[in-house]
Amino acid sequence: MKVTDLNGCEIKVTNLDEAIRITAEYKQYEHINDGFSDLDKRLNNYWTDMYEKLIKLKSKQNEQSRQ
Repeated sequence: MKVTDLNGCEIKVTNLDEAIRITAEYKQYEHINDGFSDLDKRLNNYWTDMYEKLIKLKSKQNEQSRQ
């Protein structure tokens, strides 16, 4: 399956559960140095978007398996 990121790039997902776990971690990261706050906001937006898209895919996958 594929997911399109905020930059319009398609990313192939081979292990959905692992991708969800990784993006959940990444969206929590931030630098100790406040000089990186703008970058941290952009990265948080990116990883939160990816996480939400992956969760949506997982939900659809679960619905299909119930049918």
